[in-house]
Amino acid sequence: MKSHSFIVSGGGTGGHIFPAVAIANAIRKREPDAKILFVGANGKMEMEKVPAAGYEIVGLNITGIKRSFTLSNLLVPIKLWKALRHAAAILKSFKPDAVIGVGGYASGAVLYAASGRNIPTLIQEQNSFPGITNRILSKRVNKICVAYDGMEKFFPPQKIIITGNPVRSEILQPVINREEAFKFFQLDETKFTVLVIGGSLGARSINEAMANSVKKLTENGIQIIWQTGKGNAETAQTAALEAGVDNVKVHEFIQRMDLAYACADLVVSRAGAIAVSELCLVKKPSILIPFPFAAEDHQTSNAKALSEKGAAMLVRDDQVRDKLGLEILTLYSDEIKRNEMKAQIAAFAKPAAAELIVDEIFKLIKA
Repeated sequence: MKSHSFIVSGGGTGGHIFPAVAIANAIRKREPDAKILFVGANGKMEMEKVPAAGYEIVGLNITGIKRSFTLSNLLVPIKLWKALRHAAAILKSFKPDAVIGVGGYASGAVLYAASGRNIPTLIQEQNSFPGITNRILSKRVNKICVAYDGMEKFFPPQKIIITGNPVRSEILQPVINREEAFKFFQLDETKFTVLVIGGSLGARSINEAMANSVKKLTENGIQIIWQTGKGNAETAQTAALEAGVDNVKVHEFIQRMDLAYACADLVVSRAGAIAVSELCLVKKPSILIPFPFAAEDHQTSNAKALSEKGAAMLVRDDQVRDKLGLEILTLYSDEIKRNEMKAQIAAFAKPAAAELIVDEIFKLIKA
């Protein structure tokens, strides 16, 4: 049997890259000899993260339109036209049996070019409120795999398959225990532990809120694992030192998120789709602070999908500096509420998401 070829396209943030790699891994598990090529945007984090995951990637010179007017916006149509031509050349050379788009600038160009050449195409939409690019492309692609109910508001209903969001394998199948995790972070296994994560790029408002709250929290016996994002670790470390505590572990980026989740009694997080999906799988009570400038405010939609079911607490970004410390202390002292949140968030977990998406990809090839 001949091996198949696949292009996986997208990136820009970890929220696009992690599911892309998870899908590629699931394809390889199904068909070990499959040829897989990633297509991303030059200068974006996928150009580093995808090769680190063991896959080849090609970059397009493509950017999006800035929200405020800049001269660079005038170049976007030219860059898009060139990216479409480059995408067409990649398709002609690689000859994929199917193209999977996970979101991000490059994904739109590759899916558009592939759909125009009758190559089977599939979108994996992570969010409860999709971006405009995927809404436009939904009329051209063959299938759309989603994580939330109600997506027929945005996409043709007959193309929608509810699969959930694929997540990193180490989150899905952790092989560690709490003792190992606490030893890794050099923390006390008997103490209440809060994990703070602002997304792969960090979160200024969350970092500022934690800097304001760290002394009060640690005085109440709470220890903290704090992912700050790039360039913010030194300021956070200074705040911890000024508070006079050594049970605050500051990291610019946490590679071993499986260990971090294993330690956490409570998680403070942005509400990116993949972060939310991981929290559902690890069944952690959470305070979600949506990034208000995400496209179409999709993070607020993601957070509301959980908070309206009692599965998480939602704190608005413009309130987080004043409210975060208080909300952490409130949940710290309310074990019954935390247990209710665990039970509710577990109902949202979809551990077989990557395999379900690959099922749909292979159905397209055989159609």
